[in-house]
Amino acid sequence: GVAISTYAKYCYNKLQKAALTGAKKGLKKPNIEEIRHAKNAVFNPSMFGSSLQDIITMQKERYPDRQLPWVQTRLSEEVLALNGDQTEGIFRVPGDIDEVNALKLQVDQWKIPTGLEDPHVPASLLKLWYRELEEPLIPHDFYEQCISHYENPEAAIAVVHSLPRINKMVLCYLIRFLQVFVQPANVAVTKMDVNNLAMVMAPNCLRCQSDDPRIIFENTRKEMSFIRVLIQHLDTSFMEGVL
Repeated sequence: GVAISTYAKYCYNKLQKAALTGAKKGLKKPNIEEIRHAKNAVFNPSMFGSSLQDIITMQKERYPDRQLPWVQTRLSEEVLALNGDQTEGIFRVPGDIDEVNALKLQVDQWKIPTGLEDPHVPASLLKLWYRELEEPLIPHDFYEQCISHYENPEAAIAVVHSLPRINKMVLCYLIRFLQVFVQPANVAVTKMDVNNLAMVMAPNCLRCQSDDPRIIFENTRKEMSFIRVLIQHLDTSFMEGVL
């Protein structure tokens, strides 16, 4: 009972995105569960691979007052609830792939299953969510500014405050979250200092569009430095209590 135009519009949008970003899984074939999930995505869009604005629109009915994506705050809270800030290798050690995929399917149904024990599982899924955003958390238009100001805290912070509002809020929430992990008492246990956190998180916030391996290599260092500067210097106190 669904108009063919509904499918056509959905497929057209997906094709446009694929033409811009390429195949997300490369040559890897999807599994049965992913195919089933994709068939339902016409009616229930995924929170993974969508734009921030689309995600906020998706949650409007359930969470009309939320300023931040539910998926972001809920997974972040889960990492801390499972003592991720006292877990060695947090954000570096991957969670079990089957558990991460199972959690992803649950999250897309607005559920966080009880009984999660390993903080690496929500941490891995949180990184995946940032990485799979339709447009990077720090949009392409701001990329050059970021890698130009990777050593200048004042200029780096100015870039953050010039971002579109939703991007700024989501990025500041992430940085505030990471600032928990760089407390010396936590680093002593996690072995994840500000340099390590910046290294694993930078690729989830910034995307180099060059195909030149030398430029990619050079920019990787600058991307890491930019995120490190934000963790060390960005005042995120205004995000306290914001959801």
